[in-house]
Amino acid sequence: MKFASNRSRPLSRSAQYGSPAIVNPKATWRGAIAALAAGLTLGACASSPQSGHSSAQDLLALNHMQDASGINKRDLTPEEKQVISHAVGLSIVNPSAAQYRWPQIASTEDGAINYCGTVNAKSPFPAYSGWQAYIVEGTVSGGQMTSAVVGLIAGGKDIEIVRKMCRKYGLDPGGAG
Repeated sequence: MKFASNRSRPLSRSAQYGSPAIVNPKATWRGAIAALAAGLTLGACASSPQSGHSSAQDLLALNHMQDASGINKRDLTPEEKQVISHAVGLSIVNPSAAQYRWPQIASTEDGAINYCGTVNAKSPFPAYSGWQAYIVEGTVSGGQMTSAVVGLIAGGKDIEIVRKMCRKYGLDPGGAG
C-alpha cells in the first residue's frame, strides 16, 4: 500500500519562509516607504489648522514661526553657508557640484530659525533633480547660524509646495533657473 506524501509537492513561498514579507524584503521596504510618503503627502493636503490633525507645516514647526516680513534681514556669512550646504548635502547627490542661491536670513541673536533657499543639484529622486527649494531649521548662537537640519526639500513639480510654504511665513526661497 502506497501513501501520498506532501513532500513530493513543492512548498509555497509563504510556507517556505513563513511570511510573504520575507519573500522579498526590498519590495516590502519600498512599499512601506511609498505608503509612508503617500500618507504624509495626503495628510498634509487634507488637514487644516482647525481640524486638529498634524500637517507638514506642523511637523516642520512652521505654524509656530513668526512672520519674517517685518524682521531685519542680512546676508549669510561664509560659515553659515557652509553649515546650510552641509545639511542640504545630506539630501542630494554629489553635494560638491551643487549650486546655491542664498537669500537673506532674518537677523536674530539666539534661538531657532528657519531658512529657505534653492539649490541646483542632482536628487536621489530623478524627478526632483535640477533646482530644488529647501527649508532648514537652524540654531543661531551669538548672531550666527551654528547648526542646521533640512526640514523639507523638493524639486520638479513639487518645488512650488516648498516655495508656497516659505512665502506664507515671509521667507524667500529665492529664484530658480
